[in-house]
Amino acid sequence: MEILKSCEAFILAGGASSRMGTDKSQLRLEHQTFTERIAATLQMLTDSVTVVGRTSPKFPSVADIYPQWGALGGLHAALAACKRECAIVVACDLPFVTAELFSYLASLRMDHEAVVPLQSDERPQPLAALYRVDPCLQRAAELIEAGRRRPLDLLEAVKTRWVQFAELRNLEQSERFFVNINTPDDYYEATLRGPYSH
Repeated sequence: MEILKSCEAFILAGGASSRMGTDKSQLRLEHQTFTERIAATLQMLTDSVTVVGRTSPKFPSVADIYPQWGALGGLHAALAACKRECAIVVACDLPFVTAELFSYLASLRMDHEAVVPLQSDERPQPLAALYRVDPCLQRAAELIEAGRRRPLDLLEAVKTRWVQFAELRNLEQSERFFVNINTPDDYYEATLRGPYSH
């Protein structure tokens, strides 16, 4: 699989995890935490993987610049920390993303400023996506300063390539890419679904 030399990867782990009742980034599937699992996936594509919003004993980490600003705040912090052209951004509660998914998204970059998949229900998934740093960082900061909190506001303000789920369907494990582990019930169901390959 091609190494994405122009990209760094960021795992957003700064949420309150209020519905789960414990830090989601440290939940485990088999022998790995969610963070370790996603990091191992991303390390197939880039030599730079950073945790955003929470300190990590195993990986470099950066703090949110706008604490308590939700997903857009985490995304802004990732873009601000990125030293390369492109940032791969993944939420820590999406443990079933694969390197193949991000490799495919990267192949669609061309002159787009963001490449964002749509789930099978057609909802955008901005926290398993690629962002070109320069235009997206500036616009994210402007939105936050204006009091906006939704990543969707950013995607509507930059040149976004929306990737229909039909384009991803043939990728291995595509039906699980966007399984979001938010509650104890979600976690219980996920642990019953194995095996867990990257």
